[in-house]
Amino acid sequence: MKFKAIVVDIDGTITCEKRELHLKAVEKIRSLNVPVVLATGNILCYARTASKLIGLSGAVIAENGGAVTVRYDVNGTFEETIEECEKAFDFLSEHFELTKLDPFYRKTEIALRRNFDLGRARVLLKEQPFDVELIDTKYAVHIKSRKINKGTGLIKLAGLMDLKPEEFVAVGDSANDVEMLEAAGFGIAVANGDEEIKTVADYVTEATFGAGAVEAFEFLESRGWI
Repeated sequence: MKFKAIVVDIDGTITCEKRELHLKAVEKIRSLNVPVVLATGNILCYARTASKLIGLSGAVIAENGGAVTVRYDVNGTFEETIEECEKAFDFLSEHFELTKLDPFYRKTEIALRRNFDLGRARVLLKEQPFDVELIDTKYAVHIKSRKINKGTGLIKLAGLMDLKPEEFVAVGDSANDVEMLEAAGFGIAVANGDEEIKTVADYVTEATFGAGAVEAFEFLESRGWI
């Protein structure tokens, strides 16, 4: 078994508990002999900046799969899903006081501050015709299209890189990483990850956060898989 690339979540996976980049994880990523793609629920410019600071090529998946780009010198591609998300936001705003995060930069989804009753909001949305879902990444709540996720983003990006999604190893920690792990050839969850992602992972690290990512990469190397 040999994999040709790695796709890894940022927050909660290659960061420390307080959200700073985990320096040993960054150092380890730089030493790998395969391309590394960053995947995040955050905005595209955040993902590209993180990729640049780490020293990667600029291939990223952002906005939970809604935005994808393969290099710094190539414009991102965006799914046309924001209109449905805006309708859902307007509906939920009738019941909750909601605060958008990065509204000027998000192109495919809406991110909200985590200060409202998510369970009740999900129940209310079920009664509406919107083809959207609410995903809690532990950093924000995202109103996103059900058709788009990090897994669909990986499939699109893999094609742009002339690779197959199953030639990737995926590493993550949150519910929004589940489809990415399912699309990849091998999935790893760090120990601080949600139970949902641990159930679909092929390997769960003993260490948490960035230390868990280091463990994941060393596990792959020890088996000669990358």
